[in-house]
Amino acid sequence: MLQGQPIIILKEGTERESGKSARHGNIAAAIAIADAVRSTLGPSGMDKMLVDGLGEVVITNDGATILKELEVEHPAAKMLVEVAKTQDNEVGDGTTTAVVLAGELLKRAEVLVDKNVHPTVIAVGYKIAQDKATEYLEQMALSVDRKDMKTLKSIAETAVTGKNVGGDTEYVADLAIRAVTAILEESNGKVRADTDNIKVEKKHGAAVSDSQLIQGIILDKERVHSRMPEYVDDAKIALVNQALEVKKTEVSSSIQIRDPGRLQSFLDQEEQTLKEMADRVKAVGANVVICEKGIGDIVQHFLAKNGVYAVQRAKKSDMEKLAKATGGRIVANVRDITEKDLGRAKRVEQKKVSEEDMTFVTGCRNPKSVTVLLRAGTEHVVEELDRAFNDAIRVTSAAVEDGRIVPGGGAVEIALSLKLRDYASTVGGREQLAVEAFAESLEILPRTLAENAGLDPIDILLALKTSHSEKGSKHTEGISLDSGKIKDMVRARVLEPIRVKKQALASATEVAVMILRIDDIIAARKGGAGMPPGGMPPGMPPGMGGMGGMPPGMM
Repeated sequence: MLQGQPIIILKEGTERESGKSARHGNIAAAIAIADAVRSTLGPSGMDKMLVDGLGEVVITNDGATILKELEVEHPAAKMLVEVAKTQDNEVGDGTTTAVVLAGELLKRAEVLVDKNVHPTVIAVGYKIAQDKATEYLEQMALSVDRKDMKTLKSIAETAVTGKNVGGDTEYVADLAIRAVTAILEESNGKVRADTDNIKVEKKHGAAVSDSQLIQGIILDKERVHSRMPEYVDDAKIALVNQALEVKKTEVSSSIQIRDPGRLQSFLDQEEQTLKEMADRVKAVGANVVICEKGIGDIVQHFLAKNGVYAVQRAKKSDMEKLAKATGGRIVANVRDITEKDLGRAKRVEQKKVSEEDMTFVTGCRNPKSVTVLLRAGTEHVVEELDRAFNDAIRVTSAAVEDGRIVPGGGAVEIALSLKLRDYASTVGGREQLAVEAFAESLEILPRTLAENAGLDPIDILLALKTSHSEKGSKHTEGISLDSGKIKDMVRARVLEPIRVKKQALASATEVAVMILRIDDIIAARKGGAGMPPGGMPPGMPPGMGGMGGMPPGMM
C-alpha cells in the first residue's frame, strides 16, 4: 500500500498460487497422471478405451498413446506427458515406466518436504541417486551381438508381450528382427539401424499371422492406366520427380493463334513433347515408372503402349525409400535419365489387399529399406499391432546399436534399489534421505508388475529382496508373471535394451526435480483482454455501458 492506494503489478484477472499449496497441487496432478497409466504396466497390464469428441475410439495400453489422447490441461501434468513423448521418441518403449517412476519420486519427495527437507536438497539427492543408478546399470549390463538372433528375438518378444496381438507374439517379434537386420548399415565401425527405413502398411480383414515382410516397398497406389501390365518381372525402375504432363507457366500468359490451320500443328507439337517423355523412359530400358507428381493422359497412353507400368503421385518419403531399396536414383527431369539411374527389382505387380489395389515392388537385392504389411481382424486391433510392432523394432535397433542389454521383470529396479540403499549411508547430510527415497521409489515398478498380474506385491517384493541379497546373486532375478515365482530373467529370456532403462531414469528424475523446484504459479487470464469488472470496455465514457454501447433508455 502507498498512501492507501494498492500497487497492482500483474494484469487484472491473473491468478497466482505460491508456496506449499502450489507445490502440493503440482505433485497431486503429476501423481494423478502416473496413476492413470499405472494399470497398463507390464505384460499383464490392462487396456484403456479412449473416446475423443468426434466419437473416435482408441484401445491401447501404450503409455505415450494414452497420454497423447487424454488432452491434459494442468501444466504440471503436461510435463509428465512430455516425459512419455520424449521416451517414445528416443527409445520407443518404457513410456509407462518413466511416467510411473516420476510419479513415485514426487510422492516420496512430498513426504520429505512435509518433514521440512528443502526441495533443493531433495533435487540434489535425486540427481546423485540417478547418476549412481546409471553407473550401477552399466555394471549390470550384458553384451549382445547383432548376429545373436535368439537374444534379439527375446528382446522384441519382451516389448510385444502384453500388447493386443493374441498368441502371435513370437511371429510379430520375428518380423521385427528380420526387418531391423535387413536395414543395418555400418559406418566408421559403428552399426546403425534407422527404423525410418522400415515402411509399415496396415490393413485389417485378415489374421495377424498373415502379416509379412517385403524385401522391397509397398505403395498404396495402383497403376495409372488399365492397359498397362498388371505385373513386370525383372523390373527396371525409373524414379521421376517431374510432372509428366504439360505444365502451366508460373506467370499469367496466353497464346494467340490467328490461323486455324496452325491450331492442329500446336496440338501436334504438344503431343510430340509428351510422347518424347514416354519414349525417353523406354529408350533407357525402364519398364516401370514411379512418379512423385502427375502423369498426363497422353503420357499414360504412350507408356501403356510401350508396356510400361506407371504409378503417379507417390509420396516423397516413399520415393526415398524406393531409392534405398532398389538402388535407383531420383531424377528431376526425365530427359536427363540414364540407365545408371534405374533401380532394380525382381517383380513389380499390382495386388488387391483388403479391397484396395496396391503396388508391390519386391525381390530387391540387398535392400536398405523394407516394408512390413501388418494384418489383423479389425481396425482397432491393427492399430494396436502397429504400436506393438513399432516398440519391437525400436528396442531391437537400440540393442543392436548399443550392444548392451539388461534383464527385465523388475530385476534391474530391485537390484538398483538395494544398491542405492547401501550407497545412501555414504552420502551423508540430508541428501542421504533423498537417495533413500529414490531407492524406495524404484520399488514401485516390480510392485506394479505384481499388482497388475494379480499377485501379492508385498510377498513378491520380499521374495525379490531375499533373492538379490543372497550370496552369489547375479542380480538377474525378477518376477515370472506366468508362474508368480522369482526366476532368473536371463534364462527366462526376458531382456530389454539398456537404453530404455537409462532414458527412463533420466527423464523421470529430471521432471520430478523440475516440478519439485516450482514454488510459484502465475497463470494469465484465459480468453484475451475481455471485459473488466462491471462490463464496461476501457475508455468508454460514462453512460455508454448499455447493450451495444447505447445509452440507457435507447434500447
